[in-house]
Amino acid sequence: MQAYTPRSRDLHSYQLAECTCLSRTPPRRRRRSASDHLLLPLLKTGDHALVLNEECFEALNDLAASVYADLQEAAALYYLYLSHCLESPLPASFMEPLISLLFSPHPDVQKTTCLSLVNLLVKRNVCEELAFEMGVLPPLLEMVQAGDPGARCHACACVTMLASSESNSDALVSEGVIPLLVLAKSFDPQVQQNAAWVLLNLTQSVRSRRVLCRAGAVPVLVVLLQCADSRVQFYGCSALLHLAADPEHHARLLHIGERYLLKALLTLMASPVSKNACQACKCLEMLCRNVAVQDQLLELDCVRPLKTLLSSPVLQCVQSALTLLSALATHPAFHEVLVSEGVCDLMGPMLRRHGSSCDVILHSCASVLSLGGSCLGRQALMESECLPGLLQALVSPGTPVEALIRLTSCLHRLMFFEALQSHLSIMMTSEEVLRLVKSSGPNGNLQLTYNCIAILSTLQMNGPVIGLLRPHYRLLMGIIVSLFKNQELKFQHLGITALCNLIQDADFRAVLSGSELETEVLRLSERTEETRQLLSLTGIPPASPQEP
Repeated sequence: MQAYTPRSRDLHSYQLAECTCLSRTPPRRRRRSASDHLLLPLLKTGDHALVLNEECFEALNDLAASVYADLQEAAALYYLYLSHCLESPLPASFMEPLISLLFSPHPDVQKTTCLSLVNLLVKRNVCEELAFEMGVLPPLLEMVQAGDPGARCHACACVTMLASSESNSDALVSEGVIPLLVLAKSFDPQVQQNAAWVLLNLTQSVRSRRVLCRAGAVPVLVVLLQCADSRVQFYGCSALLHLAADPEHHARLLHIGERYLLKALLTLMASPVSKNACQACKCLEMLCRNVAVQDQLLELDCVRPLKTLLSSPVLQCVQSALTLLSALATHPAFHEVLVSEGVCDLMGPMLRRHGSSCDVILHSCASVLSLGGSCLGRQALMESECLPGLLQALVSPGTPVEALIRLTSCLHRLMFFEALQSHLSIMMTSEEVLRLVKSSGPNGNLQLTYNCIAILSTLQMNGPVIGLLRPHYRLLMGIIVSLFKNQELKFQHLGITALCNLIQDADFRAVLSGSELETEVLRLSERTEETRQLLSLTGIPPASPQEP
């Protein structure tokens, strides 16, 4: 063996000094240098002309390929900066590092990069077609399945925006929707919940709904209604609600055998989770526009869960139940079932609890008017607490004007029926009459004025009613004068009708004599022959013809 000598030691030192391995910058240090010396100065200057050059692209590509989380995060933050500041389209080459970052195993990098992509898509810096072609969908679907909660949220938003592109629709079925449908059937609750949420977002647009239906999403969404997770139930039901809003999808929704969808929705109506029960009601209401669905619901005893929601203390549940009730009540075959199940009896207490809600009033009036169209329904209305509930809503100070307009219109139309006219005339109290008179003031809503005077002019002028009206004769005369001065004939004719009703009382005739109203009647009688004939019913002699 050769002995070690100083000369050999010098030779080895020389060889080590000349080795190129020691002269190279380590990869991590080189990438750190790219981050510190290229990206950070550009972030400070904000010069968009500089940030999109070739040097910047190479630095981003280098950082995105790093195995170190902090270097990948630097690139992700830079894309986030671009997504906020960029005003022009992002060059296609810059999508490559971004997609690499989407595949990152580090949650913070995924989340930041995905948020950047959301911003770029929203601002149209990146078009959906380009993003789809360059392969953003696979990493997004991976994030939906197993990503960080924040990244999952952004990934769902990205998938939804990608689906809005018509050119992506067909590809999305095979590459996006079908995998999502598989994930929606997962036994992992979190994966299933994420997939259901994305499917719900995809139902926001008409085009995406068609894509989903073609891909076979309806049976999967229906199965989600019976999931143990209440959030998955809500997402599935909300997605079905969006589909049910388009009649073109009703055939697919109802195609599942044995009325499976309707049964599942009726079961969900009994859910202890209020928002799920509400969504089920709304979905059934949409489907009720199909006559065949009404017949099927009649056979499935849908009124029982409906009654439970009508009695709920939760306003949203009551509103949803009333929406469905108003749809069912338009079907005459439902009248007997609704009456026999005591739905009218529930409406009185419900109106007392929620009478200040505009939606409650609107849908209650629609249901009452539909039921009032049959003899059985009218009898039920007179025997129940429904009409007292309507009258209480009339005098409630919290009832909005829009609701008052619908409520007074409803009462007026009910009084077209002789039995209800007599019944409501007996039920009227001084409080209701005062509200009707005050709501008819000349400075109020014109339609509300019309409805209130129409009700007062329909009341049967017996002793009790006359006693209620007498304190308001002078105010009513002023309102009738304003009706006569209105240019629309329907208001003039209403004024004549009200005058004909009030003039049956001798005390009113005494107040009328020599008043402005009498002068206005004489002036009005000179307008048309039709008006003259109507005014003749009041018994006031027409004006004498003027001598030439």
